[in-house]
Amino acid sequence: MISYKKRLKYKYTLHDAYSHPDPTGIEVVKAIDQKMLVLDEDGRLTIHKGYSWDGATSTPDSASIMKGSLVHDALYQLMREEKIGFDQRLRADQLLREICIDSGMFKPYAWWVFWAVRLFGACNAMPDLRRAP
Repeated sequence: MISYKKRLKYKYTLHDAYSHPDPTGIEVVKAIDQKMLVLDEDGRLTIHKGYSWDGATSTPDSASIMKGSLVHDALYQLMREEKIGFDQRLRADQLLREICIDSGMFKPYAWWVFWAVRLFGACNAMPDLRRAP
């Protein structure tokens, strides 16, 4: 279960910390411990209270996609910040599908969500640090 509040800039803010109950399958060399996100050496993800995310991009924000979109957005953020490799994107997308199904989403729809992020999500996981002279 996750608790969240709707916001203006980001649509949602996590009201209670969330720890994914199983290893994510995301490979890390050493633990990542940021203000809002922790990914340990075993691939266990913890998202702290106050983390904001924008929900689902390719589908309405239904109850069955909220937890998946939370985890997926956190993992894509870690890719953008170059804390985990872009090569972990497939696993993040698979995890989104798995969490959606576990949350009660109709399996064919979860596959549609998966293919939508596979086809159109790469730009959201690309490193976004820019430099100017």
